[in-house]
Amino acid sequence: MPPLLVIDYHNGVPAYRQIMDQVKLQIATGMLPPGSEMASTRALSTELSLNPMTISKAYALLEHDGVLERRRGQTLVVRETHGPEARVERIEPLRTQLAAAASLARQLDVSSSEALKLFRKILDEETK
Repeated sequence: MPPLLVIDYHNGVPAYRQIMDQVKLQIATGMLPPGSEMASTRALSTELSLNPMTISKAYALLEHDGVLERRRGQTLVVRETHGPEARVERIEPLRTQLAAAASLARQLDVSSSEALKLFRKILDEETK
């Protein structure tokens, strides 16, 4: 079961996509290790006050992407990954966030070199 999912109804991102992104991030950070059971569609829809079809869609897409797998009794669990595939899954949440940042930089007419300089500065600040 995901430790915590929060839906932001004002950010313009569909709820199913927010669920997918948060589950992938929790897997990448180790909060949801391989083999972790996911909450049932009904339980999660009640917890988040969402239509069960929204949860079903997120789970189906996560299963299609190979992030989750069905086990005996139709329980969904976090799939085990190995080697390069595991690295790609860890980097995917960062890629998603950077794509949004890149889009914003383009909208603000910030050059690539200026955006990279800012990103490096932020990375360096976090390590201090």
